Amino acid sequence: VQLQASGGGLVQVGGSLRLSCATSGRTFSSYNMGWFRQAPGKERQFVSAISWRTLVTDYADSVKGRFTISRDNAKNMVYLEMNSLKPEDTAVYYCAAAPGILVREARRYEYWGQGTLVTVSS
Repeated sequence: VQLQASGGGLVQVGGSLRLSCATSGRTFSSYNMGWFRQAPGKERQFVSAISWRTLVTDYADSVKGRFTISRDNAKNMVYLEMNSLKPEDTAVYYCAAAPGILVREARRYEYWGQGTLVTVSS
């Protein structure tokens, strides 16, 4: 599975962005997909995840109610809709794929995209 994230950019506080993650590989639909982010000088943190079959979703408390994860298995795409953005959302965002159950631990994700930078200006 190969992943490529896009859609990042510069946005003002309160604005919105939609991140996309394009995947390749015939087994994409059997992987749970997650979004993580890493701010400068900080550890990578979990943002959201979606299961491969039942489309169960999970969100970090810091983004719950503002971010929405979705996937289109037919198009091999995963999305992260981000609304009401805050300066603390500034980070490089990564999409990742993991087999098995829906998890938050980065070490459980086997495949990673290259990341896309989101900058929220105040």
